[in-house]
Amino acid sequence: MNKNKRKKLLVKRGAAVCLVAVVAIVSACIIQRKYNKKNQVSAYNSTKVIKKSKIKKVKSKDNKLSGADVFNIENCAPGVVEPWVTKKDSPHKVAYLTFDDGPSINTRKILDILNQNNIKATFFLIGKNVERYPDLAKLEVANGETVANHTYSHVLNYRESPDVFVNDINRCDTVLKSVLGDKYIPKFVRFPGGAFGRRIPPFKAAVTNAGYRFINWNALDGDAEHPLSSVDYLMDRVRTTVQGKKVVVILMHDAAAKTTTVQALPQIIQYLKSQGYSFGQLQ
Repeated sequence: MNKNKRKKLLVKRGAAVCLVAVVAIVSACIIQRKYNKKNQVSAYNSTKVIKKSKIKKVKSKDNKLSGADVFNIENCAPGVVEPWVTKKDSPHKVAYLTFDDGPSINTRKILDILNQNNIKATFFLIGKNVERYPDLAKLEVANGETVANHTYSHVLNYRESPDVFVNDINRCDTVLKSVLGDKYIPKFVRFPGGAFGRRIPPFKAAVTNAGYRFINWNALDGDAEHPLSSVDYLMDRVRTTVQGKKVVVILMHDAAAKTTTVQALPQIIQYLKSQGYSFGQLQ
């Protein structure tokens, strides 16, 4: 092959390589442009979903309960609060749902169920759990639930002095205030295990003298009676403990281990409705 032919061949090969490179670059630009446009649409759709979610939450938060269903805690004097006694002559059957020991990973699920049924509940929070999950405590308030004190440490044996117990309650109150501001009921507590038993009277006196109101319950789902109870067991305990009562404050738990409480809650709500109960809120 002479020099001229070889030179022409090299020129043709070079031109072909350049053409392939140009085509590749143009194709890449087109693909990237389509990809970017797709991502923009996806991002726009995601934003719309988030906005819809926010609107849904606001609607839930704005749900109002009738005055007949609200029990005003802040009007009560220090000491024990018993809605089933105060409202014993009420013509209506009212159930107040309460959850102890949160917040936890189960709290959000319980809030979803409450929202689906347009019900507001009262959550008695352990201070150290609020420190661990402050956003869940804030979510409860944003959702329109009532938040109150369940001590900081949740000690059940009551072997410390009443003063130590009150200090633990005060510590929880401080945590609630630091996380929630004034969006909780101050000076309102539920004793771990309830204010029952022969050891409790000095503790009740100390808590009352410190200006706190405290509440027990007169019905329950029994989820604290075993490490993990079946849904059937929880339902049976609700049916048994609400029987013959016009006003019930029902004890349940939203601790992390109480997964069957979450599972049973829709059935509990439907059962109470079938028995003629409306749902009130402690405020």
